[in-house]
Amino acid sequence: MTSVIEFPWQQEAIILHSQYLINSFQHWTGNCLLDANASEFETAKALFEAPFVLVSHGTESDPIFNYGNRQALELWELSWEEFTRMPSRKSAEEVVQEERDRLLSEAATKGFINNYSGIRTSSTGKRFYIEDTILWNILDEQNQHCGQAAFFSNWKFIA
Repeated sequence: MTSVIEFPWQQEAIILHSQYLINSFQHWTGNCLLDANASEFETAKALFEAPFVLVSHGTESDPIFNYGNRQALELWELSWEEFTRMPSRKSAEEVVQEERDRLLSEAATKGFINNYSGIRTSSTGKRFYIEDTILWNILDEQNQHCGQAAFFSNWKFIA
């Protein structure tokens, strides 16, 4: 009998990616994304259902989002399938692309940056200001760079 996967966090690749996100965040910042001592499956679910925004993209030349938790999907007003096909640069307005690129480069060099803020735009054009964002490099089990992630819990919609 084949089990049906209803939520992204139930996929083996996303469970593993969730561990990369958590472990890399702790590696660079010394802090924990979740206060949980649970199985990898339960941790992946908790991360997806968390009250903060967590997103990540891969290492493509024009990086594509490969993870967005439920709060991120709601904020950008996209399904998992839509979000994970979108280049991450499309989450920011074109006028701030240069600053976004500079900060991603700084995070790539240093491992992480914190206290980033900026304006983002949902799929329907709603603009929101994010603050106290942490950007960090994602490392796999061999400590090889495999993308970047962002975490924030403060945002407000703007006109």
